Amino acid sequence: MESSPARVLIVASQTAATDGLLDAVRERAARGPCRFTLLVPTPVTAVQRLLNPDDADRAQATAVLEQALPALSEAAGSPVAGRVGVPEPLAAIQDAVNLLGFDEIIISTLPHRVSRWLHLDLPHKAAGLGLPVTTVTASSRDREPAAV
Repeated sequence: MESSPARVLIVASQTAATDGLLDAVRERAARGPCRFTLLVPTPVTAVQRLLNPDDADRAQATAVLEQALPALSEAAGSPVAGRVGVPEPLAAIQDAVNLLGFDEIIISTLPHRVSRWLHLDLPHKAAGLGLPVTTVTASSRDREPAAV
């Protein structure tokens, strides 16, 4: 009896098309059958966060998806689905896990010195959902997507 492919949630924003994440997707795809979904939490600037936390830039998240999905699909060897999530990254992950069901999570972040997600301890908090979490931290050598 053949088991169904593992469902892997990729959570990324500014690092969605970096070499480190693409390598992690290739590595995971090589380990066995899986389907990937890229979740991009809607970005909120520091000013937006102070003035109106609900004022997020959905168009920017959509642009990240459009730019990253072809490279991720190539790395995965199959089409990668895309979703825009709510601005709070942990809530976006919880929503995706609860609505779509996933078996594991890959979180891609900026380097520690500038990563809000690492300062919020997002990987550890996401692991609290009971799924294996892999954290990919971009290096300064990674190519990052052009500003959108």
